[in-house]
Amino acid sequence: MSENQEIIGVENSDNVAEAEKFKEAANDYFKNQCYEKAIEFYTKAIESNPNVATYYANRSFAYLRTECFGYALTDASKAIDLDKNYVKGYYRRAAAYMSLSKFKQALKDFETVTRARPNDKDAKLKYTECNKIVKKIAFEKAISTEENQNNIAGSIDLEAMTIEDNYNGPQLEDGKVTVKFMQELLEWYKDQKKLPRKYAYKILLDVKAWFMAQPSLIDVPIPDDSKFTICGDIHGQFYDLLNIFELNGLPSEVNPYLFNGDFVDRGSFSVECIFTLFGFKLLYPNHFFMSRGNHESEMMNHMYGFDGEVKAKYTGQMAKLFTEVYNWLPLAHCLNNRVMVMHGGLFSRDNVTLKEIREIDRNRQPPDEGVMCELLWSDPQPQPGRAPSKRGVGVQFGPDVTHKFLELNGLDYVVRSHEVKNEGYEVSHYGKCITVFSAPNYCDTMGNQGAFITLTGKDMKPNFTTYEAVPHPNIRPMQYATNLLKYMI
Repeated sequence: MSENQEIIGVENSDNVAEAEKFKEAANDYFKNQCYEKAIEFYTKAIESNPNVATYYANRSFAYLRTECFGYALTDASKAIDLDKNYVKGYYRRAAAYMSLSKFKQALKDFETVTRARPNDKDAKLKYTECNKIVKKIAFEKAISTEENQNNIAGSIDLEAMTIEDNYNGPQLEDGKVTVKFMQELLEWYKDQKKLPRKYAYKILLDVKAWFMAQPSLIDVPIPDDSKFTICGDIHGQFYDLLNIFELNGLPSEVNPYLFNGDFVDRGSFSVECIFTLFGFKLLYPNHFFMSRGNHESEMMNHMYGFDGEVKAKYTGQMAKLFTEVYNWLPLAHCLNNRVMVMHGGLFSRDNVTLKEIREIDRNRQPPDEGVMCELLWSDPQPQPGRAPSKRGVGVQFGPDVTHKFLELNGLDYVVRSHEVKNEGYEVSHYGKCITVFSAPNYCDTMGNQGAFITLTGKDMKPNFTTYEAVPHPNIRPMQYATNLLKYMI
């Protein structure tokens, strides 16, 4: 062996040992739910020794936990490329496909696992559950028509619904939401009680009618001396929603709010959250605003729990009605012609105008590409330009993209949500792109703070309030999620 070969061998040996140390450190971070740090150290392991399938599969798992499903898919596929017989790689890729609602591809990977491990009961269970979803989707597609997809609201007969004689909770007055109703509703929900079916359907029908009359981009005027509050994702964390109102006051005509999407899913009090928000929308229609998030969609609700929660607390018919209502949620808001607020982010092209957004035909499930998709799914990145989304849907956009959009539309900055942030918010793109996330200790695991933004009409300067999670009844997040997703991640 030559001297050079001996040196290379020592270096390779050192790299292997170093990579293993990084992997062990990453594993420890993962166990402690520090997923971003775990990703950092799995990346270091890969940089030291890029040919180990386990490193990619482990990083894929960490990406799943941070909802970077596109990155998770790429890493799982890389693990499989390195080792075609590495079963865990197929597990991870199947989970990524599931999270992206690509069930047929997930089923193929589960099939590979069951062939490799025919006696593995867990693998068989996952394959069976995924197969059920694929067949259910195929069946629903076969029987669906435009007519029966969009007629739930028209089929509701409120007159035929009764309210139990022993019901002593909040009462609609002449079929209308009142201040008293909302105050009592918050206490009613705090005690884990349920609204009568008749009232729940009435709220949904009324709020749908209101949203249907709105454009896809809502212009919101804010007087100079008025405060305005923007909240990010709530994700079914009702008791944290109550805490926001404790900290910042209940919504009113002098205390307006905008909730910026992802009201439901994951947290197991999503029904309570959405009826609270819809109730305030009906009470203060010109001072309480709601934007659609990527989780206000049929497939996400099926996967992440809202569909199951509605069916458990009410009916399958109501779950379908929610889908109709969500299709009419506005996609964005423009505050004082100066600040654009959307759930996800900006676009794959530079010439998108407010007029184009205002005129989007939004009465549908979110598409896989285009302006509507990107409003719901995109994320900022620190480097200039654009990149494929870490989520596998939408795009990542840099500070130059933000600058061009603001300049084209005469805006000061954008506010978006969609991403967990340790402090509940993040200011990026030289102050021109702000993220706000209002679900603290997301899924009872992330340890993050929540935040909301307040500003006044005169200067439109964002002020941040942060807070910790508050206790909630012992019902864990994802309680109502599809079984397969609970098994996977």
